[in-house]
Amino acid sequence: MSRAIVVVLDSFGIGCAPDAEKFGDAGADTFGHIAEYRHKQGKPLHLPNLTRLGLFEAHKEATGFYARGHKPSALSGAYACAAEISSGKDTPSGHWELMGVPVHFEWGYFEDKENSFPAELLAQITEACELQGILGNCHASGTEIIKQLGEQHIRTGWPIFYTSADSVFQIAAHEEHFGLKRLYQVCEKVRELLEPYNIGRVIARPFVGENADTFERTANRKDYSVLPPKPTVLDKLQEKGGEVIAIGKIADIFAGQGVTQSIKASGLEGLLTATLNAMETGPDNSLIFTNLVDFDTLYGHRRNIEGYASELEAFDKWLPVIESAMKPEDILVLTADHGCDPTWEGTDHTREYIPLLLSGHHVAAGNRGKRQSFADLGQTLCHLFDLPPMEEGQAIKL
Repeated sequence: MSRAIVVVLDSFGIGCAPDAEKFGDAGADTFGHIAEYRHKQGKPLHLPNLTRLGLFEAHKEATGFYARGHKPSALSGAYACAAEISSGKDTPSGHWELMGVPVHFEWGYFEDKENSFPAELLAQITEACELQGILGNCHASGTEIIKQLGEQHIRTGWPIFYTSADSVFQIAAHEEHFGLKRLYQVCEKVRELLEPYNIGRVIARPFVGENADTFERTANRKDYSVLPPKPTVLDKLQEKGGEVIAIGKIADIFAGQGVTQSIKASGLEGLLTATLNAMETGPDNSLIFTNLVDFDTLYGHRRNIEGYASELEAFDKWLPVIESAMKPEDILVLTADHGCDPTWEGTDHTREYIPLLLSGHHVAAGNRGKRQSFADLGQTLCHLFDLPPMEEGQAIKL
């Protein structure tokens, strides 16, 4: 029986979506603008494996033109671009829609840039968590707010609360001075107290270091998500007796729902090594599901164009290794969950088409067109695993 290896290049959009203007993102193009930047630097992106799998073709399908650096190549995979129909451009919405469950309701948001959280909520949190005070209470970049408030946090013992344009409540605290276990406990309590606000995620953002010059976030981030509103492909496969091997932050995104094995790893090498190990041991009828978070957190949000470009090239070099580990019946899917254009204003996600690159011995190379929803991938996986169909999405012909 088949296995599917789904790798999400977190935030790797390939051109503004049809409704991008609604989000203030008309013209955003994560891949296209990175390629343009590299072209101007005189060192075009070198992505031979992504090219033969159809990345440049998928970008052209989304935008009408090739990204800079395109060189004609014989295709060895099927390619498509997909638009999002979920109400937001956040991580849970993107991943849930990929697995067949778009978000049609509106998330709650903390829209005020300063004094972002309601006083009543903060009072509940400080009492329930026995906190003497809190810092932040604003929209902020995670790395910048740690630089600004990290030293005060160490002196006072007060955690740093902040948010963004996403439906999220983020809590930064020092792993040693505040304690990692205590940070997780605070996040769990905040998750409970946020139920009336319909907030998608609480994120623990631990860091280390002793001053603003040495502070850095660690790999012990933990996301506390609400459950998907309906059963996803993960639930259907688990119910049928299949394996769902979640690598990186996948299990957190689905709040553990439908996951049979969760593997923690960090960094491109760590996550892809874990993926290869899962491919070696994973039985038939398995979904191996990996999120490559650094594209988003280290390069997209931080507007690091060169870092994003270099990470893409590093990932490209891994592809032959991953392909050589595939069994004859395996399907490899490379995709994304939203955009995060590193050339765009601000630090938030961007509403974009995502790539759907599918390959394997039984996948016919060629164009699969513009898909109307990320949920087309979920419907395709249902067909692959002989599962009951999802309510939304159209299966991609392999």
